[in-house]
Order: sequence, then structure tokens, then C-alpha cells
Amino acid sequence: MEKKVLNYIKENHMINSGDKILVALSGGPDSVCLINILNNLKKELNISIYAAHVNHCLRGKDADEDEKYVQEICRRLSIECYTKKVDVNYIAEQKGISSEMAGREVRYEFFNELKIKLSLNKIALAHNANDQAETILMRILRGTGSEGLIGIKPVRDNIYIRPILNLTREEIEKYCEENKLNPRIDKTNMEAVYTRNKIRLELLPYIKDNFNKDIIETLNRLSKLVEKDNDYIEKVVLEKYDVYCSRVSKDEFVINKEAFKEHEAILTRIIRKALNDFNGSLYNLEKIHIYDIINLQSQGTGKLLNLPKGVTIENQYGDIYLKTSNFITKDKKFIFHELPLKAYEEEILSKGIELYLQEFRANLYLKLIYDKKSMNLNSKDSVKYFDYDKIKDNIIIRNRKEGDRFKPLGMKGSKKIKDIFIDLKIPKSKRDLIPLLCFGDDISWIVGYKVSDLFKVDKDTKKLLEIKFESEVNL
Repeated sequence: MEKKVLNYIKENHMINSGDKILVALSGGPDSVCLINILNNLKKELNISIYAAHVNHCLRGKDADEDEKYVQEICRRLSIECYTKKVDVNYIAEQKGISSEMAGREVRYEFFNELKIKLSLNKIALAHNANDQAETILMRILRGTGSEGLIGIKPVRDNIYIRPILNLTREEIEKYCEENKLNPRIDKTNMEAVYTRNKIRLELLPYIKDNFNKDIIETLNRLSKLVEKDNDYIEKVVLEKYDVYCSRVSKDEFVINKEAFKEHEAILTRIIRKALNDFNGSLYNLEKIHIYDIINLQSQGTGKLLNLPKGVTIENQYGDIYLKTSNFITKDKKFIFHELPLKAYEEEILSKGIELYLQEFRANLYLKLIYDKKSMNLNSKDSVKYFDYDKIKDNIIIRNRKEGDRFKPLGMKGSKKIKDIFIDLKIPKSKRDLIPLLCFGDDISWIVGYKVSDLFKVDKDTKKLLEIKFESEVNL
């Protein structure tokens, strides 16, 4: 048995020489088997072992007895043991989640606290081959894709390891019996209340008796075969993802339209990864949401889709943008800020003025320059230059309004701002957010995009007004 586990550890590159490993020790047969096997292999593997136990306070006296039993095992094996007592039902009620989910959160928080405190390398979990089969069946019943058929992975994030995932429950129970370990038995595992328990107690035995006596081994073999195929697909997905996807800002992420020409198996995974990277998780996001995004991409520009957790999806000329919902403004509130430019003495302007525009969440810098050689012709879109003597009115910073017209640099006539936005392929949701810098009634700069011909610097220009507009939001 121990040799079988040792070979499995080596096959999956779970442990390195010198690793400090924390064993999640509940006191049940699986975890008791795990800690004993690892303890017997610790010299050969050159590892140090620690144990962690969480008393969930769900089973009264029995839970307290589990804790005492765990402490006794660790004392006998000379293993440092860390325990924590938490009222999981109370936490579940406070967070509005199931006690099962609350218990998992509490355990993992405790494990990770100890990982940092003790400078541990790995956290060993006692999932077995039966757990794997149950997981796969449960996911099949829920309608999983191929990724779900992989089930429980032997190694996750190079931290969480499952050294006895290749052992059946029968093998584990036999090992405990032969070694007189007398593990604790959680009676709730024998109650066919939860889905997993029903699969364990009713469905798997039925399949075993009527269809396939080796169903546990069969499902585990399926998992390994699917994992190999999925590893290859994921490799392709990562390559394509780097080509098609990028973060525009803290609140924006884009999937290039070319991604939607890929095979559906690749495309759906690209979208899933983009959502996960943008949102931090895929919680509450389902298959239907992935296909809603694919359908949205085939529709016209400006179309929106709202997903759970405050994510808004927008079609921008075929490119798909993921945004936080508060990034999209649906009202068309007119924003206006006036600055009396001519009220500033030239001496003050030549030293530079800095203002913060709360309405636009942006910094505005003004500076009067007397030498055209001081112009930075390689300046970014956030810095522009204007002929100071052509400016007769106050500076006004506002968003667009109906009927706005603009004379782009080098153009004889003027054009509607709306048409310019369409030509620039600026999405509808952003058009009302883009600041227009005006001198009186004349628009001099569509900030981040174009400047006007009316106030251009030419051979007769003697004084230049340098304006820098640094926004906190993506324009």
C-alpha cells in the first residue's frame, strides 16, 4: 500500500526533498491513513510533517472526541498538531451560505494561516479514488463539460496535494484495520441527505451491482484520459489567449473579435479564462453566460449584456469588452466646468497651473510657453499645444451635447461630433464620458483623440498654451 502511494507521489511530482507538509487531519479513515503513510515514508521522501484539525462544532460531543483523537494520534507519531474550534453553522448563517461551504472556507483559511506561519510547502488532503468517482458522477448529473470530467486533480497550484487519490475506500479501511488505527467515523456520512451521500450510498452501489463492478476504477481511468486531452487543449487556449485578450484598465478587459473565429472548444475556454482573470472567479457564471457573450459578438456594436457579480459585456465594433457595471453610464447628465483663462496673469501661467476636475476625475495642467522649441512633438495624446493669442474666451471642459460640431486639424469644413465618434469607432457607452475642451463655444480638443484646426500652432505663433489632461478613467 505504501509503495503504491509512493509511486503515485513520484508520478505526479507532488513532493520535493525537504518539503514541510501540513496534513489536513479530520480523524476519519482517509486522513488517518494518509498521515500514517506519509509518516512511514518521511525518511525516504525527506519531509517534515505537521497536522491541522478544525472542530466545526456540528456534532457536539462527537466533534470534541474527534479533536481529542487527532491530538492523540499526533502525540503518538510525534507530529506537531494545530487545532481550531469554529461554529460553522453561525458563520454559514452570517454569510448566507451552506454549512458545507462555510466549513470548507474555514478549513482552507486555517490551512493557509499555518502555511504562512510555519513556512510550509505543501498541504496534503485525503481525497481517495471513491471521492474522485463520486465527484465525476455528480458533475455528469449536473451537465459538466470535459473539464469537469477531470474531477479532483492530484496537485493543485503546486500547493495542495492528494497522495492517496489512487486508493479506494476499501483499501483505506483495510489499511486502518491492519494497522489498528481505529479512526473516527462521521455518522452523517451514512445519511443519504446530500447529493454526494446519495451517490455514495445509493447510485454507485447500484451501478456496481447491476452494470460494472469496477465502476470506481473505470471512472478514475476516464478522469486520467480526459485530463491528458484537456492539458493539450489548455496549452492551445493559453497561446490564443495571449494573442486575443488584454487588460485595458482596472475596470476594462477586451477579447479581440478575431478570437470568435476560433473553434468553439477554444473560444469558450478563452471566454471563461477572460472572465476569471477579470472578475477573480467564475462563481455564479454558467455555460449559458458564455454563449450569451458569443451571441452578443455577432450582433451590432453598442449592444450590452449584464452578468452576475456586476460585470457588463459590451460589443464594440466586434471586440468584446468586459467592464465593471459602474463603468457604463446610462444617464446623459451634462457635465460642465469653466475656467477663466484670461484671469490668470501670464507670469503665473508661465510657471504652470495644476487643477483637479472632480466632475471628470482628472488633473488639468496649463502652462504658457514662449519658445516653440519647447514643444514636445512626441507627446502623448494627453498633452496638446494651442496658439495662446487665438484664444479669446474662457476654457470650458464639458461632455458632448446635441448638435456639437468640430473642425479637425487640417480640415476645411466642420463635422458633427457624433460622426467623428462613429468614424473613430468610439463605443456609444463612452461617448458621453469623453471630455471636450473648448475655448468659449468652439471645441478645441476631443480629449484623447483630435485637436481643432481653429487654434493650431503655426509659423506666426508666438505664445503656446500647453494643456495636459490626465484622467483617472480610461477614455
